[in-house]
Amino acid sequence: MAIINPPMELREKLGDAATDALVVLINQADGNVKEDVITLVEEKFERRLAGESAKTRGEIAALDVKITQVKSDLEVKITQVKSDLEVKITQVKSDLEVKIAQSKSELIRWMFIFWAGQIAVLTGLLFAFFK
Repeated sequence: MAIINPPMELREKLGDAATDALVVLINQADGNVKEDVITLVEEKFERRLAGESAKTRGEIAALDVKITQVKSDLEVKITQVKSDLEVKITQVKSDLEVKIAQSKSELIRWMFIFWAGQIAVLTGLLFAFFK
């Protein structure tokens, strides 16, 4: 609450009691104006809030529809990616099986070459040793 200090000329003309009464009257009027402004602002806010609430409900419904659409689109895309990955995994698996089979056959071939060499060396040593 503002402190009102009336000028000296007003105090001299009205007197101390009348000046104090005038200050009290001004303070009361100021308080009433503040209360009226607060009430008016509260009412305006409540009306606006009620209007925004209806508008917000519509926006929420629209957002729900969009979210449902995006969700279904994402589910379709996830299914497509999943099937693509399954195909790629199957291809990689078959490629690996082929490479493993080739590696096995190559390893067996080199093992036979090594064994044949070992048998030839061993046979040569036995002939040389028993002669």
